[in-house]
Amino acid sequence: MPERQYVMAVDLGTGSCRALVFDGDGNQVAMAQREWSHAALPGVPGSQVFDTAGNWQLICACTREALAESGLSGSAIAAVSSTSMREGIVLYDADGRELWACPNVDSRAAEEATELVRSGAARRIYDKGGDWVSITSPARLLWIQRHEAELFARVAHAGMLSDWVLTKLTGVYGTDPSVGASSGMFDLARATWSPQIIELCGLSPDVFPTVRDPGTVLGPLTARAAAETGLSEGTPVVVGGADTQLGLLGIGRTRPGEVTLVGGSFWQTTVVVDRPLIDPEARLRTLCHVLPGQWMAEGIAFYGGLTMRWFRDAFCDFEKAEAARRDVDPFVVMEEEAAAVAPGANGIVPVFSNVMDAKRWVQSSPAFIGFNIENPARSGRRECIRAVEESAAYASLGHLRIIESLTGQPVEEIVFTGGGSKGRLWPQIVADVLGVRVKVPVVRESTALGAALCAAVGAGLHDDLAGLAERVARFEKTYEPDSTTHAAYAQLYERWREVYLRLLAITESGLVRPLWWPAGA
Repeated sequence: MPERQYVMAVDLGTGSCRALVFDGDGNQVAMAQREWSHAALPGVPGSQVFDTAGNWQLICACTREALAESGLSGSAIAAVSSTSMREGIVLYDADGRELWACPNVDSRAAEEATELVRSGAARRIYDKGGDWVSITSPARLLWIQRHEAELFARVAHAGMLSDWVLTKLTGVYGTDPSVGASSGMFDLARATWSPQIIELCGLSPDVFPTVRDPGTVLGPLTARAAAETGLSEGTPVVVGGADTQLGLLGIGRTRPGEVTLVGGSFWQTTVVVDRPLIDPEARLRTLCHVLPGQWMAEGIAFYGGLTMRWFRDAFCDFEKAEAARRDVDPFVVMEEEAAAVAPGANGIVPVFSNVMDAKRWVQSSPAFIGFNIENPARSGRRECIRAVEESAAYASLGHLRIIESLTGQPVEEIVFTGGGSKGRLWPQIVADVLGVRVKVPVVRESTALGAALCAAVGAGLHDDLAGLAERVARFEKTYEPDSTTHAAYAQLYERWREVYLRLLAITESGLVRPLWWPAGA
């Protein structure tokens, strides 16, 4: 293929960052990844800090490694775009230096969020912006104003994490509706910043960047960014979008009514809608989609994928050693073991992700319940692996039921994408628990593919983002639900919900540590 017919996507997830190279038609050529974590600030309960300096070095390592793996020089990349976890925010001074940054799950602003709830402002923000104040910017900005007043006075620019990557590459500030909406400071109906919410937080609207459509060029790659990333100076840097919404774009899910399950660090059950559909019970969240005139409602399963990574690292040394011997991913070996276990994990009940309730999204202390110590051969590690996968599917079923109640339309088919869909067992568990047909795309890294499609349009390789998405979408396999297994899971789901609620009550009493406690809960 001729030079400058390739594009790069930079993807910032909760648990890792990636750089991927695609050709102009959406075929993945190379990928590099680095895992990361977000440290707490000493003495600040609930805090998580996004290390802009250290994480930028990891991102640059990924871009260089992806180029090396592809065998391409930086000059072969026609454009680069970005995507990221939602909600994380970065604040800058007048010289463009990062003052403050956090990832999506920072929950230090508990007192400020509670005040917003008690005053009624949280509900007003939700009705206009589509998300609660637990992990969005309003409460965080009020926290900074109260606890770091000197820093707050120096804030000249603000943006989300995906915007930060674009700014690092170009020196230009910009956002798109899907990313900007995750701040909780948007007017969903107008798909732009809400002056009323911004002023509530003590800032001026001109602090926030211009809203641009995905697929538009923000600016050229700077000489400094070129030296750091291995890309060529002047390469067009293109506006991308939020991770889940670009994940939908990457698999061609651009039509109202289409339901998708994105199984990454978090698991999102989503539906595309043609209006800003706000849940009157404030359970789900609604954000702008990446295409004009579209929105997306979603339920989020907390740490669905990260729970599996935790179990791998904490308990699966044997599986990791076997995987190294066979030169496969440890998750392959883990799923092989779990596949030998019957639905219900031989009585072990997993307590991890809760069904979302945006206005009070409390997560119970993580646990496995129901071990049979008299039969260790049927009540051990492989049962736990299956239980972790069933846990994420149970939460997704709860979200699917809410979506059906809001839209009034039954769901018969979903697309399952993201890291969780790479396995052979997890997609079948999802099909059996949800009782729907599950289609798995060829490209599992659909979020990065969505960003790559934006880059391709920005580079002029294609001229229609929605049309390009539909053309490149290809599906590898379809999983049909087993009616008998689905019936069994229907009962197991009800038991899981009851166990979860009882353990949640214990957690709320303060006896054990929650998996996560959102601000304002």
